[in-house]
Amino acid sequence: MRDDAARRRTASRVILLPLVFLTVALLGGMRVTPDRAFVFLPPPLITLVMAALLASLFLRGRLVKLDAWLGSRHGVLVNVSHALTLIALFFASAQAFNSVLPEQGLLHWMFAFFFLWTLWNDQFSAFDPRRLLRSLGVLFGTAFVLKHMIMAGLSAPGGSWTRRLAGMVFEGLSLGTLDVPAVAPATGYISFFTLALYVIGLALVAPTPDEPGEVRLLLHEASRLGPTERRALREALEEERS
Repeated sequence: MRDDAARRRTASRVILLPLVFLTVALLGGMRVTPDRAFVFLPPPLITLVMAALLASLFLRGRLVKLDAWLGSRHGVLVNVSHALTLIALFFASAQAFNSVLPEQGLLHWMFAFFFLWTLWNDQFSAFDPRRLLRSLGVLFGTAFVLKHMIMAGLSAPGGSWTRRLAGMVFEGLSLGTLDVPAVAPATGYISFFTLALYVIGLALVAPTPDEPGEVRLLLHEASRLGPTERRALREALEEERS
């Protein structure tokens, strides 16, 4: 059973995770124009800054334990494979932001400020892997609804007079600086699939490589102990060691 679990973790790290993150990196910049042409947009510089802040959250929230991914206890090829997977995760994070970031205009900078402010404040919050995953799901879900549902609906040609009126009011309040490029509805579906695949990839990263399930269970139970119980446990372990 343990050998089977180890083989599944190895297959996940070597094959599945790089494939998932590379797919996200590709689809995150994909746009479909109204004439059904595919356009690929590379990640803007601001999304690389966001990805760096998010990588810091991954380390602080223990979603990625760097010493378990890279270290002398692994062989050279394993370390190279893990390093490439982490690099793919970084660029997948940048493209996930790119997928829900408006391409230009005032909205681009409004969304960028929203992401940067949230990620910066999260640097000073306590996270565990599950809480971090939920937080990222809410963050990307909110941005997806704003861009691909609300803003796309307001900027779409035609429609009811109330939608056109709301679009005109929104444009007036922004002093005409809301320049939203026209895209086909398929762009929203691609973005939804990209974000879903990205979150699934993060969920697969959460179980630390080569960490037995019994150890995770023991650590989980130890984290629920109070200060007095932890002190007693530490003293008992020190006595056992001596």
